[in-house]
Amino acid sequence: MSDALLAGYQGLVVDLDGVVYRGPDAVDHAADALNAAVDQGLPVMYATNNAGRPAATVAEHLTELGVRTDAEHVVTSAQAGAALLADQLEPGTTVLAVGGPGVAIALREVGLDPVTPGERIEDPEVAGRVRAVLQGYGTELTWSDLKEAAYAVSAGATWMATNVDLTIPTERGIAPGNGSAVAAVRNVIGRDPQVAGKPYPPLYERCAERAERDVARMLAVGDRLDTDIEGANASGMDSLLVLTGVDGPLALASAPDRRRATYVALDLRSLHEPYAAAQLRDGAEAPAASCGDAVATVDGHGDDATLTVSGGDPIEQVRAAVTAVWAARDAGRVGIPLPAGVAEPLEALDPR
Repeated sequence: MSDALLAGYQGLVVDLDGVVYRGPDAVDHAADALNAAVDQGLPVMYATNNAGRPAATVAEHLTELGVRTDAEHVVTSAQAGAALLADQLEPGTTVLAVGGPGVAIALREVGLDPVTPGERIEDPEVAGRVRAVLQGYGTELTWSDLKEAAYAVSAGATWMATNVDLTIPTERGIAPGNGSAVAAVRNVIGRDPQVAGKPYPPLYERCAERAERDVARMLAVGDRLDTDIEGANASGMDSLLVLTGVDGPLALASAPDRRRATYVALDLRSLHEPYAAAQLRDGAEAPAASCGDAVATVDGHGDDATLTVSGGDPIEQVRAAVTAVWAARDAGRVGIPLPAGVAEPLEALDPR
């Protein structure tokens, strides 16, 4: 469809958890929408901050869910971090690989020599060769691993974190993410690492490079504002927030500029549909926006402000409401956190 949202872009960079799948299960409509993009000849790249799983394993999972892809179309934060280190180090340089198996595999792919924390402990000669540390998520991470990372960085090794997500969703709930482990090392050495994953640009840039496309002509798709959308904005990409994962209308309306998405939709079917953008209503006494048949208005100021939404379908209401609240915030009529009279209607619009 020539007027579909996707028609204006040369490819996609798609987040995984909350967009394509939730745990072991596929998100409704995701596989069909992504396969349709491939059928149109567009490169669909999958970008994940989870450094523990190799790209081939991620591709196998996607294939099981009905998504047509392969390992060349999956880029992990471990791969982005390894590529950055390869730009800074001589080929064959020894790097301490901290995290799951995806970390060491990514280092080998770019011609670096990964060693484990155990090898660094057992062999002083190995310890003396370590010139960098690539720290990523791993389910079997130990305090001994973190100590070896801290010792190496303190001794002068370059420190690269695959990502700094403080938490990670699992089948059993929310668990500490790589950012929590990075913070433990930071507490020892007193400085921050280089970071490859979202919300920093390298992971998106790596996806565009692999797809042989201009990063600014690709569309980023995600469910988290603090990683997917902020990372897209930092990379100069337009972004689509799908309401199938972590963040909903309230979070989007509350977001700072760096986390505001270009588009918002219920799910990935929107890629193949015309996009109806919300428009501010000129001449209105209070900040107001319309989208299709939906109209949203923010009346009052400060804690007394209220949001009213009427007409339209659910996604038209979300788009109009978020646009009206952004206008009210930008005009200084409401602050963060949003007052109850604004926040509660936004929560009521949440389709999740």
